[in-house]
Amino acid sequence: MREIEFDLDGNPFMDFLSSRYSMSARINVEKLWKYCKKYDKSFFVMSLGCLMNAVNGVDAFKRRIIKGKVIEFDYLEGTSPIMDEDNEVYREMRVETPQNFSDMLEWHDYVKKLSNDILSGKNEGFTLEMEKRDNQNIANFSCIPWVDFDSITTCVVTSRQIQPLITWGKVSENYEMTVSITANHIFVNGREMGNFYVNAQKEFDKF
Repeated sequence: MREIEFDLDGNPFMDFLSSRYSMSARINVEKLWKYCKKYDKSFFVMSLGCLMNAVNGVDAFKRRIIKGKVIEFDYLEGTSPIMDEDNEVYREMRVETPQNFSDMLEWHDYVKKLSNDILSGKNEGFTLEMEKRDNQNIANFSCIPWVDFDSITTCVVTSRQIQPLITWGKVSENYEMTVSITANHIFVNGREMGNFYVNAQKEFDKF
């Protein structure tokens, strides 16, 4: 990470009760969906990788305020809740970025093993308190595969919370899927939101 020049005092959103806001949009996931079905890959894991790449492609999402200074991380890792098939075990995992692997398929297998180890008790999983997560190079990802929602609200830990929250839902009959992202307006404007969705569509179209 590195400290960057940024005028916090002159930023209009610093004085808002909460500077967090959300946006939801639908993207087409037909190519990745059919790829996962054909090659027996987890659509959840592959979607997670695509969305992680999309967030990391926009610098504004990697910025934080730490001890009054604006820093920008080189990359964001991902945290996500996970459950076993019987919905009896609920844990959270933290995964490295796909860029650390030779390709997305190698990353897919790494995430599957990590998830299985956490759900089986071999690995404790990710347990950091919510209030401390803005100091980490992470974004939160969560899938709601039971609902084809149009929009969603997210919990707010503090009014100055900056960590991005990305949620995606059920794939519709025409292979569209809603992706919602919550970010902080201090750093993220509409253009950066738009760039995230452009990146996401490109990632899902690669397969």
